[in-house]
Amino acid sequence: MTTSPRSGADIFDLAPVMPVVVVSDAETAVPLARALVAGGLPGIEVTLRTPAALEAIERIAAEVPEAVVGAGTVVTPQQARAAADAGARFLVSPGCTAALASAMADTGLPFLPGVATVSEAMDLLERGLSAMKFFPAEASGGAAFLKSLSGPLPQVRFCPTGGITVGSAPDYLALPNVGCVGGSWLTPAGLVTAGDWDGVTRLAKEAAAL
Repeated sequence: MTTSPRSGADIFDLAPVMPVVVVSDAETAVPLARALVAGGLPGIEVTLRTPAALEAIERIAAEVPEAVVGAGTVVTPQQARAAADAGARFLVSPGCTAALASAMADTGLPFLPGVATVSEAMDLLERGLSAMKFFPAEASGGAAFLKSLSGPLPQVRFCPTGGITVGSAPDYLALPNVGCVGGSWLTPAGLVTAGDWDGVTRLAKEAAAL
């Protein structure tokens, strides 16, 4: 069984790539998670963008113990609590407010609050947080932006997400302040709809080798 992260920074140790998964049908959650784990990616971020998301988290938590399932796109305190109740083992938000940061901390789960600017990162540092999500990565300056932050904010590590591909991921992973990258390319709708779990595993293996 994969060890749960104890802090936001520990999320980075799960694998170089964090699959960012949108689940439209909860029936696909378990085979999808098993396919990703088989490919070497135990950390799975299920985004709270669909009505099926919380059930998907529940199913993965119950039936795929070797997976470390988390909830992404957490934007309200209520979602943070609901995700924790569903069995999420970490939380990820696209941005962060004071109320949301407090709510995620109150769950007791490790979490990656989202930032897109230097000031946002500094605000979270003042709260004692040094592990963050950088979103939307490509639209907010990409790897060049994160490289420029390694000087003034060397204590911060990021999981950049948004627009990253298997081709651009190595540019991010080469940076000293990047712990892992979030990738939505690992679970393309065509493979999921077709139930091509072997195809998902192949993509996961490719990403795990980065």
